[in-house]
Amino acid sequence: MAAVAFYISGHGFGHASRQIEIINALGRQLPPGLRIVVRTASARWLFDQTLRARVTLLPGECDTGLAQIDSLRPDADATTQAAEAFYQTFEARAATEAALLKDYDARLVIADAPPLACAAAGLAGIPSIVISNFTWDWIYEAYEAQFCAGAPTVLPRIREAYARASAGWRLPMHGGFATIASVTDLPFVARHATRSRDRVRDTLQLPADRPLALTSFGGFGLSGFDPAAIDCRDEWTVVMTGRTPPAVAIPGVAFVDEGWLYNRGLRYEDLVAAVDVVVTKPGYGITSECVANGTAMLY
Repeated sequence: MAAVAFYISGHGFGHASRQIEIINALGRQLPPGLRIVVRTASARWLFDQTLRARVTLLPGECDTGLAQIDSLRPDADATTQAAEAFYQTFEARAATEAALLKDYDARLVIADAPPLACAAAGLAGIPSIVISNFTWDWIYEAYEAQFCAGAPTVLPRIREAYARASAGWRLPMHGGFATIASVTDLPFVARHATRSRDRVRDTLQLPADRPLALTSFGGFGLSGFDPAAIDCRDEWTVVMTGRTPPAVAIPGVAFVDEGWLYNRGLRYEDLVAAVDVVVTKPGYGITSECVANGTAMLY
C-alpha cells in the first residue's frame, strides 16, 4: 500500500497541531490504497486526543529544534550542542529514513519542518514539500555566533537539505525558505472550535458571568509565573491549563486539567474560543487559533 509520509518537528505543539489538521482533512478524502505515515518525536497524547484520521505513527527524532528554559527563554548553547550532535550523523540518518520511506512505499513526503525529511526523500527519489511558517536555518541564524564557533557544519547541511525539497508551502508569519526553489504562500492552517462558548464554560465549570483570560505558553510553560500576583482577579477569571494543578487554590484563578478537558470531548481550541482574551507569546499556533476563533490576544 502506498503512503504519504509526514515528518513533524517535536519542538513545542504548533508543528504537530497544524499538521494534525492537515492529516485530518486528508484522511476524509484518502483514496483507497493510500495510507498516512507520521514520523515525529511529538507527544503521543496530542495525536491520540486530536487525530481523527487513521495513521501509522512512527516515533523518532527528526530534528533538534530549539532548546528552551521555558516558553520565553531559549538556551543558545544547548541548542547549538544538540544540533551539532544530531547533524554529525546526518547523512547516516538520512539513509536510514530513506530506507524507511521505501519500506512504506512513500510517494510524497511532507515536512514541518525537519530538513531530514527533505534529505531522506531526495535519497529515496521521492518528492518532498515543506509546509511551515519557517525553516530551521532561519531560526538558527539568530545564534550564528554560537553555531560558527561550536557547530560550523550545521547551517550548510540544513540549507543543502532544504534545497532538495520539491516545493515550499509557506504559511503566514514566515521566515526562511531561502534555499527552496519553488515557494507558494498559503493562508493560515488553524484549529476551529467545535463546541459553543456556553457549552465549554458549562462543561469546564468556568464562570459564565465574568470575563475569562486564558494564559497560554505552549508545551514549555512559563517558569516562575505566580498567578497570585495578577492584579485583575477581582474582575477577571484567569484560566490556566496543565497536567498538575496549583498546590493551593487562588481566588480568581481557574485551573483546567488538560486530560480532563480532552476526556470530556473538548479540545484546546474550544477553550480558546470560549474565553475573552488569550495572554501569550505570539507563536504561530496560538495566533492562528485566536484568528480562527475570533478571540482577542494580548502579547
